[in-house]
Amino acid sequence: MTDPSSPRDPLAHPEPVPATPGQRRAPVPKQKKPPRYRVPPREQRHGLLLVHTGDGKGKSTAALGILLRATGRGMRVGMFQFIKGADQAYGEHVAARRLGVEIIPLGDGFTWLSENIEADRALAAAGWAQCRSAIAAETYDVLILDELTYPLAFGWLDEAEVLATIASRARGTHVVVTGRNATPGLVAAADLVTEMTLVKHPYRDQGIGAQPGLEL
Repeated sequence: MTDPSSPRDPLAHPEPVPATPGQRRAPVPKQKKPPRYRVPPREQRHGLLLVHTGDGKGKSTAALGILLRATGRGMRVGMFQFIKGADQAYGEHVAARRLGVEIIPLGDGFTWLSENIEADRALAAAGWAQCRSAIAAETYDVLILDELTYPLAFGWLDEAEVLATIASRARGTHVVVTGRNATPGLVAAADLVTEMTLVKHPYRDQGIGAQPGLEL
């Protein structure tokens, strides 16, 4: 039994007002349940090309947010990472295994520290071949190409061929591309472009490195 002297939550469902003799009882609002959202079939969806670029942090993080949201809708999601390698288990890799989502690292670490650019170029070409096969097979409803901008900007991949392959994807398939220095051709082809602007950064301003749960 609740204490009648305790304050009542103003957001709680209103209690019915007892009717006095000869009066009708005040109506009680119905509690409606939100309708279950149904994802339209692929052929009824508008497949978009999204680009997250710029010098600020948050490009891959925003793409991972899309991965989480689409997975929650029961959509098939895949993420190919062109820079990160399989030698380190990042937080998103662990989470993806728990969710049953594919995140496939294709790279060998941060390329601008590499001593073998030709090997990185070959890795990018082999990685893109996997992406091209996934697009042709219509494997995913949402395909995230993390840091694809780098091999495009470096000229390691043929931009015209990459854009033509993305454009040939199955109707209703969303593609998300992340990374700095998005090429003009990629920006022109995209339906949505977001540029992350760097204002402050803990590494640049305080020497604080990458943090687990934020970058790792």
